[in-house]
Amino acid sequence: MDGGGTHTRVMAVDLAGNVLSYIEKGASSIHKDLHARENVQQAIEEALAQAGRNVQHVQALTAGIAGFDSKADLDWVLPLTALEGLNCLKQHVNDAVVAHRGALLTEPGIIVIAGTGSIIYAINEEGEQIRNYDLHHYAASAARFLAYDATFEILSGNIDDSDHDLVIEILQSWGLTTVTELSQLAKQGFIIDQRERNKKFGQMAPLITKAALQNSKLAAVVCDRAIHQIVAGVEMLAAYFSDSEVSVSFVGSVVNSDYFQRRLASQLSQGNNKTYKLIQPSFSPVAGAVLLALKQLNIPIDQEILNNLSQHPRSQSY
Repeated sequence: MDGGGTHTRVMAVDLAGNVLSYIEKGASSIHKDLHARENVQQAIEEALAQAGRNVQHVQALTAGIAGFDSKADLDWVLPLTALEGLNCLKQHVNDAVVAHRGALLTEPGIIVIAGTGSIIYAINEEGEQIRNYDLHHYAASAARFLAYDATFEILSGNIDDSDHDLVIEILQSWGLTTVTELSQLAKQGFIIDQRERNKKFGQMAPLITKAALQNSKLAAVVCDRAIHQIVAGVEMLAAYFSDSEVSVSFVGSVVNSDYFQRRLASQLSQGNNKTYKLIQPSFSPVAGAVLLALKQLNIPIDQEILNNLSQHPRSQSY
């Protein structure tokens, strides 16, 4: 299971890696959706039904959960998969862990996740797992941060003619026609409920990454700030690798937008601490969770299993 801040993705496979079913539901994180537990359990139940199985057939479950950052989070993480009769081996990890396994398989490297959430996660040659969070670093590159940042710049008057279309689109997203109206909405807190407010801002991120490609000065400034923070995080984690070349893979809608891809490739090509090799993910995060579930059962991940798993389109990308 890949439990993100927007979607819960559950894939059921047999012990040979053949995909039996795939289901998507809403967010898995209670920080994003009060119905997270319901979303997860419905996804698991529907995936089993689609596969023609029930909870008693399940031998192992690996669940990658967005927002699972410390042991204290187990209070809300464990109940997510606490279905009656689901008494299999269970493993709960941060969603970056399943994304890393899917993207880089067992190889050392760094993954950058920037979509609904943001994290930079590394596994070095010694198998040490290091997050940018461990260094008290956060790359404000999640979708909502781009939209918040752009909105604040608009309200500050930091715009020019190149930003005209972007400003209009952001106003239209709120059903407004003037920046003055946006300023009044801002004074009211935009949307009182934090989850709903963050969701609304997150939905505007594609407007900003698209505008950056279309030479909006404001959009480029906002995106470049986030990209700078990502690069700083990658450079810091890369210092914990012994090899001179470090593999880096990108996961998430923001970091895989065209503008971010181009700028990150350019900046990482001039790395300070290492030489960086950009790697396309081998598998999607939910397929990474499958591989970790099979590992719980001590099943060797051979080429046949990888080939079988790769047959499903959601094993490759979302």
